[in-house]
Amino acid sequence: MATTHVFVGLALVTPAAVVVPELATPLAIGAIVGGLLPDVDLVLSHRKTLHFPAFGVVAAGLAVGLAAVVPSASTAALAACVVSAWVHAVSDALGGGPEMDPWRNPSERAVYDHARGAWIRPRRLIRYDGAPEDALLATMLAVSALVAFSGPVRWLIVTGVVVSLAYALCRRRLVEWVPDWIE
Repeated sequence: MATTHVFVGLALVTPAAVVVPELATPLAIGAIVGGLLPDVDLVLSHRKTLHFPAFGVVAAGLAVGLAAVVPSASTAALAACVVSAWVHAVSDALGGGPEMDPWRNPSERAVYDHARGAWIRPRRLIRYDGAPEDALLATMLAVSALVAFSGPVRWLIVTGVVVSLAYALCRRRLVEWVPDWIE
């Protein structure tokens, strides 16, 4: 689920937000944007166009290095965004494939590896986005972020948990309502 990716990003930046509280909001914004950004390719070639599991590590390293050398709200947000986007791409291989109904006809394509020019196979630790185990993981990841962040960020986290649980409850029925061109 997109929310799970957001909560992973928030969990990753939580230690830095606790140590440097003045950067908490930029870190949260970067993590949220980075957690969502790769899935903009949902209407293109999903898990291929904007997912970079191999090359993303280079961009993440450069962004973190920049934030370490030139610490600011902007560099912290950028680093959080790039790291979260990379971890999103990598972690998609832990779930099912990109198809809308993986319980009917699962593919052997999880995320495209541009470095090898081939698809990484799904590991199916999370059977599909919105599976009960996905909602459980999202909720568990949200706990540390709820403790570390405050104000509007905390309300976004609570909203994300509610959306995650609602999505998981109706996920399998949503396939009937999705247009054929989204796949």
